[in-house]
Amino acid sequence: MTGILASDEIIGGRYKVERYLAEGGMQLVYVARDQITDRLVALKTPKNKSAEKRFHRSAVVSAKVNHPNVAKTLDYLNCNGRQFLIEELIEGQDMRAALLEDSSFLDPYLAAKVFHHIAKGVAAAHHAGVIHRDLKPTNIMIVGDYSILELKVTDFGIAKMAQEELLEAVEGGDASLTTSQTAVGALPYMAPEAIDTPREVGAPADIWSVGAMMYHLLAGQYPFGQGLRAVPKIVAAQLPTPPLFLTANPQFAPLASELIDLAFKCMSKNPKERPTADELVIKCSELCYTSTLRHRGKVGDFVFNAFGHINSEAGRVFYHRECVYGELPKIGEDVLFASYDGGGSPRALPVIKLGILP
Repeated sequence: MTGILASDEIIGGRYKVERYLAEGGMQLVYVARDQITDRLVALKTPKNKSAEKRFHRSAVVSAKVNHPNVAKTLDYLNCNGRQFLIEELIEGQDMRAALLEDSSFLDPYLAAKVFHHIAKGVAAAHHAGVIHRDLKPTNIMIVGDYSILELKVTDFGIAKMAQEELLEAVEGGDASLTTSQTAVGALPYMAPEAIDTPREVGAPADIWSVGAMMYHLLAGQYPFGQGLRAVPKIVAAQLPTPPLFLTANPQFAPLASELIDLAFKCMSKNPKERPTADELVIKCSELCYTSTLRHRGKVGDFVFNAFGHINSEAGRVFYHRECVYGELPKIGEDVLFASYDGGGSPRALPVIKLGILP
């Protein structure tokens, strides 16, 4: 591993390191201050010699994409033989931490919003001739918790480096697929061709990954499982049977069905049968979904097995059991909800019980 950067270290005479932020399979990430613009930025540097070989090429690739749903590349430096990539700092969490820690699934309205924004980011990249190759929840950044004030696809350049590790993992056999950190994270969302013919992966593989992520967000489970048991199912494109709760409530069933159908189209075995990123954006724009801010609260009461109130920082909110998506919460349990003016008490729709984890 390359040397750890110290706080207050200045890179390229411009970027002052403030703190360590995180690390991935290929890079270390720091928060730094641009001393010219007085702006906080993300400073990324390869974590080992293997990553160093491809870092400059990856910087060039990622700089090609400019879109609100893609993290912006701002600068590239080579200082004293060490390489650095400067990106906009996203003050949020990756999608797994933001959306899959407190509940294993999202309601269809929120999932549609996520689907739409990811599709727009991927479409912008494909227009620039850039394929991600490593789309997964940890490469999607979320600002604003469940309200999703911003969503940005990250690491287009780093994913190009990750492709080499994925190639080695796939071509190296089963052991490599389970020991490579990059491969383990990517496998549940990998397209069949990424396993069968990894050197021929194109834009449709990104579409497959988007569909796999969306199924995961909707169903609360990986479409094909994890680890080596997932490999034959992925290769065969053996689509799962969606859980019953997705369509159990008539109020949510139409949108949930549309989203699952769209996710399944993205996961067509034949890459030519998958929608393009542009087609996916159009289909998502035709979905009828709300983008209301979300709040957290606790169920305060529930009477006549029909309705109750949620206590939250936003106040006391009325809800009916038919507005609940998934399992009905009990008194005192945490919930996530959107609130609307009900002509008296505000009303919650949808309501999701938090803490439903695998």
